[in-house]
Amino acid sequence: MSLPPVISPTARPTELPIRQIPGSYGWPLLGPLSDRLDYFWFQKPDNFFKTRMEKYKSTVFRTNIPPSFPFFMNVNPNIIALLDCKSFSHLFDMDLVDKKDVLVGDFVPSVAFTGNIRVGVYQDVSELQHSKVKKFSMNILKQSSSIWVSELISNLDIFLDEMETTLSKNSSASYLFPLQKFLFTFLFKVLARADPSLDPKIAESGYSMLNRWLALQLLPTVSVGTIQPLEEILLHSFSYPFFLVSGDYNNLYNFVKQHGKEVIGSGIEFGLSEDEAIHNLLFMLGFNSFGGFSVFLPNLLDNIANAPKDLQHKLRKEAREKGGSTLGFDSLKEMELINSTVYETLRMNPPVPLQFGRARKDFRLNSYDSSFNVKKGELLCGYQKLVMRDSVVFDEPDRFKPERFTEEKGAELLNYLYWSNGPQTGSPSVSNKQCAAKDIVTFTASLIVAHLFRRYDFIKGDGSSFTILRKAT
Repeated sequence: MSLPPVISPTARPTELPIRQIPGSYGWPLLGPLSDRLDYFWFQKPDNFFKTRMEKYKSTVFRTNIPPSFPFFMNVNPNIIALLDCKSFSHLFDMDLVDKKDVLVGDFVPSVAFTGNIRVGVYQDVSELQHSKVKKFSMNILKQSSSIWVSELISNLDIFLDEMETTLSKNSSASYLFPLQKFLFTFLFKVLARADPSLDPKIAESGYSMLNRWLALQLLPTVSVGTIQPLEEILLHSFSYPFFLVSGDYNNLYNFVKQHGKEVIGSGIEFGLSEDEAIHNLLFMLGFNSFGGFSVFLPNLLDNIANAPKDLQHKLRKEAREKGGSTLGFDSLKEMELINSTVYETLRMNPPVPLQFGRARKDFRLNSYDSSFNVKKGELLCGYQKLVMRDSVVFDEPDRFKPERFTEEKGAELLNYLYWSNGPQTGSPSVSNKQCAAKDIVTFTASLIVAHLFRRYDFIKGDGSSFTILRKAT
């Protein structure tokens, strides 16, 4: 299978037929409500988009996205869905799309959740503040590189020791909350330079505080698997007030303010106030880092722990025979299969499944077989779980193939791995909205896999627990 050329929305084919965007928003109020029930209840997100793609025989169409009626009267649920790599790539062209206040669509959680400040993720590249925050975040990552590996390994070993102790007494060890506790401690140490052990309450319950803070912002837009119609009535019908988690957030804010002075100072050097630096740092820590890893790592562990033994054998062999005696940034460059396994997990289960952008101007959007006229102000929405299963680009797209991104062809496929709000081959900068931590995320995940297979001969479990952790012999 030959790959299409690297996709760029600025490359305009000359002979694509112009087609009216199919689909409908339905009757006012009723159409969005019907789509909301399909999305959360009757079809679930994957089938919600698949059925419409099949119905309209197009990867580009109009529909509605939650949240919607009855108590979101100020939210416009109308979107243009983009479900193939070519149309989706328009979301990375800052000349075409505006990223202001579209992190989770037209719905914006109250700024009270972030200290009454619009943090960087909600800012468009045209806003002066975006440049300051992006430089701040990239500098944090640069400064943390000297301690990243040592802190990751030492805190990861504490987590694994706990799992082994639990398994010595039980047939399985649930790892979701211990994993989050490990992530919380590690991320606060490297990104905020603040050790949670300095405050017993933060050390013990900080991860729970972040969970509650995240949940209240996102509940209107995500399914949590509770019994319907209770979930629709109680969780998806209104936004939640900040005061429910104000105590948690203030505890975290005060902890960072007291113990993260070095990092806060660097934010001030980039033109942020102390308050702006702390709230942006907390968002990076809580939403981007902690929240993203909390979704991504269980999927990665599930894929590996349930993989055929020959994959674990290959991962173990690569982890132990390559990269030298000490793991680090350079050693992982030699571990092609481990890196590819991480990439393939991100392809099949991106931590942030939806990406949004609002048309900055009238323009012509292209899929593989058609062009569509988009009007200024219309909201574009790409559902990455389907985009990353584009059969034009990915062979056997619904199959987990850990070796997919190996060798020359695999390296070329990285041009189409879009989990980070841009291609894996892209470079985050102040002029785009690509995740500043794109490379450190994949590095961290690969390092965890490599360390696991230097420590264990075999692991077994699923997306929430371990059943076997067989120590290396």
